[in-house]
Amino acid sequence: MGLLRGANDSSFTGFILLGFSGHPQLQQVLFAAVLTLYLLTILGNTAIILVARLEPRLHTPMYFFLSHLSFLDLCFTSSVIPQLLVNLGTSTQAITYGGCVVQLYVSLALGSTECVLLAVMSYDRYVAVCRPLHYTALMPPRLCTALASMAWLCGAATTLVQSTLTLQLPFCGHRQVDHFFCEVPVLIQLACVDTTFNEAELFGASVIFLVLPVSSILVSYGHIARAVWRVKSASGRQKAVGTCSSHLAVVIIFYGTIIFMYLQPARSRSNEQGKFVSLFYTVVTPTLNPLIYTLRNKEAKAALKKVLVRVRDLILPDCKCFSVIL
Repeated sequence: MGLLRGANDSSFTGFILLGFSGHPQLQQVLFAAVLTLYLLTILGNTAIILVARLEPRLHTPMYFFLSHLSFLDLCFTSSVIPQLLVNLGTSTQAITYGGCVVQLYVSLALGSTECVLLAVMSYDRYVAVCRPLHYTALMPPRLCTALASMAWLCGAATTLVQSTLTLQLPFCGHRQVDHFFCEVPVLIQLACVDTTFNEAELFGASVIFLVLPVSSILVSYGHIARAVWRVKSASGRQKAVGTCSSHLAVVIIFYGTIIFMYLQPARSRSNEQGKFVSLFYTVVTPTLNPLIYTLRNKEAKAALKKVLVRVRDLILPDCKCFSVIL
């Protein structure tokens, strides 16, 4: 009953996702770009998950968390992109109320989980660089599982609160969502009542899931920078920097875009800017993550090469596939 209240009408059937309809000249270009990036996201993140599971040398905390990150990106993009492709490729812009609810709950849960997981990964990098001799003892499998589970539970908890509060708002028949998917800030704008409480709650949750993780990441990398500065050998410094640079690049890209969307009042936000910013962290960032982690990591590239050769020999033993690539 609570979810139907947000519709404010028993005959309410869904929303109209305006998306990028204000830029008809970009529709076909965006469709091709989004489809390409989505396919690359599926390919890249699936490859990381398989390599991390199949290669014994990568059975480490770093790749355990990276597998979770890749799985998150796969699920997150799949909760948003198919509907976006339908809207870009056809004249249909409608989404059912149930579809919007699912999209809202799932995307927010996965996005919040990723915020926490990236902070956990920064702690893992801190231990690896600053306490290398005690790394195995400080990051046992049981603790890694507990930290990953905590990230998932935090994501589930925040979406239960934020999404439910948002869907309790009366929309008074307002159906046009000036966005390409159902997201809390844009749905709050549809409400026909005072949303001060919802905006305050959203801001508080954003502080918890954005400011606090970023602060912990900065602290971790502050300690890492100090430890790297103390390393005398150039090769030692290069190895330490290589260990952390990939994760830091992902952090900057992910948090830089998502903070813009969530850490400002919903009604003062530019919808046009918000669409393209959201497009970046829902489509571009999940595509870049596997590239950043593999192209900047010799260990991951070597493991990927080994797995590809193993697959080639298993399926096509006489084929010289991958020879040029590898």
